[in-house]
Amino acid sequence: MAKTGIAVILQRKTNTEGTHAAPKRAERDGYHHGDLRAALISAAEKELVEKGVDGFTLRGCARRAGVSHAAPAHHFKDVRALFTALATIGLRRLAETTEAFGRAAPAGTLDHFIAIGRGYVTFAIENPAYFRLIFRSDSLDSDNPDLIAAGKAAFGVPVAAVGAYCGSADPMADPELVPLVIGLWSIVHGFSELLLSGQLTKRGAGADRKMLVDRLLPGIVSRFVSDMPSSRPREPESKSRRTSRRRSHSR
Repeated sequence: MAKTGIAVILQRKTNTEGTHAAPKRAERDGYHHGDLRAALISAAEKELVEKGVDGFTLRGCARRAGVSHAAPAHHFKDVRALFTALATIGLRRLAETTEAFGRAAPAGTLDHFIAIGRGYVTFAIENPAYFRLIFRSDSLDSDNPDLIAAGKAAFGVPVAAVGAYCGSADPMADPELVPLVIGLWSIVHGFSELLLSGQLTKRGAGADRKMLVDRLLPGIVSRFVSDMPSSRPREPESKSRRTSRRRSHSR
């Protein structure tokens, strides 16, 4: 039976819609010129900040990026892969922050230790979601070469500080210096955790985080570093550092 004029028009309309729909979907999911990965990373950062590690989903990232739920698989096979990419970014930022703060004082000095400690805590305060993620080893691909390199760079800052202070080119190869590196890391990490959990603000008479960092951290780091073997004569304690130490001791 011959098609009526209306049937032909409808058929043509259907064919036209089908032809146009496919490119739009491909364009929507593909983010041509390699932009999909960048779009997903940007969306994942927002998802992480808003929902944290436990509430994070690939579907949520896809929705934020404006792509289909299947699109992330083009670059990230699962949540672990996307978490690993984010953790790599976080570790690089941690290294950059501590290095930048460390430049405020010469390597091999007590003030240098205090500066990188302040940088570590500042990173945690300003990037709590990243700070939580980079230490969730169960959620990351520990064999990823980019993650490994970023972790070495971040950990390398306190290692280099201990090496400069103690006159060692490789503190992690010296059994006597390894505990000093881990100890310094433990102090600033634990301090950061206490700040983020609100434990110090509860006991700080309403003081804000920055005030607590300025008031307490120099004295804590100074007490630890003062027991470390130094390759140089011990520095005279500055008035500001002495005042900070007395305040932290009195509290």
